[in-house]
Formats: sequence, C-alpha cells, structure tokens
Amino acid sequence: MTDPGFVHRWQPGRSHRTLLLLHGTGGDENDLLPVAELLDPLANVLSPRGKVLENGAPRFFRRLAAGVFDLDDLRFRTAELADFVADMSVRNNFDAGLVTAVGFSNGANIAAAMLLLRPESLSSAILFRAMVPLEPEPLPDLPGKGVFLSAGRTDTMIPAAQTERLASLLRDCGADVVLHWSPGGHSLALPDITAAREWLRRRVRTDPA
Repeated sequence: MTDPGFVHRWQPGRSHRTLLLLHGTGGDENDLLPVAELLDPLANVLSPRGKVLENGAPRFFRRLAAGVFDLDDLRFRTAELADFVADMSVRNNFDAGLVTAVGFSNGANIAAAMLLLRPESLSSAILFRAMVPLEPEPLPDLPGKGVFLSAGRTDTMIPAAQTERLASLLRDCGADVVLHWSPGGHSLALPDITAAREWLRRRVRTDPA
C-alpha cells in the first residue's frame, strides 16, 4: 500500500484501541487532540488533515453549497481516507479492527460516509454535528458497529430532521445507534464530549487494555 499523503499526527497510546480524529471545516490535525485525551487517554491517536481547500479552509471533501455535497468527490475522498487508515495500521502496528472515528461537522460527515461505503475501516464512530452524507445502494450491513450521534437542538446549520434521518439510516443498516441531543448549536461543547466519553467507556469496557 502507498501513503496517500495526508498531513497527520500520530500518537501511540497504551491500548489496542485507536481514535481516528476528523476535524471540521477550517480545522487541522491538532483541533481534536484535547477531545481525544478526554474520550480515551489510553488510545492511539491518528489525526489527518483534510486535503480539500475551500477558500483556504481544509475540509475532507468538496461541497457545491452549504449542505450540498459533491458526491463523486465524497466517494473518492472516503476511499482515500479508508486506504490511509489501513496503510497506517500496518505502518504503526495498530489493530485495524479497533478504530473509532471521532468526527466534528465535516469530519463527522466523512466518518459517516466511511461507515456507509467502507465499513471495514471502523469499529465504531462518534459523530458530533453530522448529517446524511449520501445514501448508497445497496446499503451496507453494519451489525456490531456502534455509533454515537451528538446533535444540537439549536443548530442552524443541520436541521434536526437530517440528524434523525442519519440515525434511522444507520439503524436500518444494523448499527447500534445512540442519538444524544445537546441544548446548544453547532459548536462542540463539553457536555457533548462527556456524554460521548461515557458511551465509549461502556462500549470498550471489555476491550483488551
């Protein structure tokens, strides 16, 4: 395999688990490192920077307008990111079967796309402020995949119906989905992270340390 060339951070941990950190529009590979420390301080951390620029702001895939995605680019970038994770698991000797995506906004959307298009890449996902990225045909089978969705009640960028549709879509695929509603808007807040941490702790309780 070849490295597709993502600028990234890699931090080895003290467990078999790996957190794949996927930032929002305008972020970079450093944005979610404090979140990873709160979620699972023992985990390995792999944090790539999105390769698409929108007016100079890094993203993981192109969009045509707010909430309107370039689906061809989304499919290409999702495959590219999944191949990167597989390659890095070999290079850094981490368990490719114990990767949890932690995504915010644009990063959460490409994490959802990974579940739908390349489900072998992730064991679970924490999606902060996500919407439906695409609806592939046929839908994948996702039994055993855990998904924590955290949405803001006053989010003006993502309608509640979009979040609920994503939860429904993933459940239709067989994923175990928890939908958590925050009183806030689109910004990521400590209560979101705290709820995600408790969900993750329950999920990994039986994982090897």
